[in-house]
Amino acid sequence: MLRFLKDWALPLAMATGALTNEWVSRLAFLTPYLIFVMLIVTFCKISLKEIRFHRAHVWLLVIQLACSIGLYYALLPFDSVVAQGALLCVLAPTATAAAVITGMLGGNVGFLTAYVLFCNVAVAVAAPVYFSLTGAGSGMGFLESVWYICQKVFPLLILPLFIALPMRKVAPRLQRLIVSIPKLAFYLWVIALLIVTGNTVNFMFHHQSAEFSTEWGLIGVSLVLCCMQFLVGRKIGRYYGDPISSGQGLGQKNTILAIWMAQTYLHPLTGLAPAGYIIWQNIINSYQLWRKNRKKRME
Repeated sequence: MLRFLKDWALPLAMATGALTNEWVSRLAFLTPYLIFVMLIVTFCKISLKEIRFHRAHVWLLVIQLACSIGLYYALLPFDSVVAQGALLCVLAPTATAAAVITGMLGGNVGFLTAYVLFCNVAVAVAAPVYFSLTGAGSGMGFLESVWYICQKVFPLLILPLFIALPMRKVAPRLQRLIVSIPKLAFYLWVIALLIVTGNTVNFMFHHQSAEFSTEWGLIGVSLVLCCMQFLVGRKIGRYYGDPISSGQGLGQKNTILAIWMAQTYLHPLTGLAPAGYIIWQNIINSYQLWRKNRKKRME
């Protein structure tokens, strides 16, 4: 029973959130706090010695930052909401759980953990500028809008780093306690997924002005971009001898954070794109794990 709940925790959380959306949506205020704690848990497992920049990181970051804003402007003439969804699907930082999946697939966990850190710092800097370009904070001047969003986004992504890294020396017992609970970030992720799914579904039920084509456009663009990022990441990683780590680094996104950003700074319906991305990336990861286990049994 416990194994079943573990294997199906994410889809169960999404289904529960969708079915209880009226009640769960009232807990939306907890989302940034859950993200904050998840990042602290992740960064507690990193030491400064492990943070090494790799040439593959450069290519992954360039693709993430350049393609996200490029896709936004490419899709903007057709549908501004779908364009925002595409921006989020590429810009969203790597998921904290990606290191776990990378290890299970036989990839380089150190490489992926370092990229999670670099990626979060890059997104913290880029997101305020990109959101301002989409019109978030409209009514303000551009620099004023950037500063406003930066004040909201930057502390959420960067402050956990400054709390976690000194913890080894300042509060070593607390750091060891956090690390001793290997699934803590995963359980927090499940709770956050339940809340954001309920909040997104609740918004859809109460938002009557969105066109049907926009909703399907968001789901469609999330599928295409999910597949493309896994493939491109693996291709870059193959060049450097580690396709698994780069594939997970570019393909597996912190969709909880992306949905929160959508509901906070962009058109709320934009959250459908990262919500769909959750489904596609879990399908891809499940297939990869099944394929690896099948290969082990055959050997």
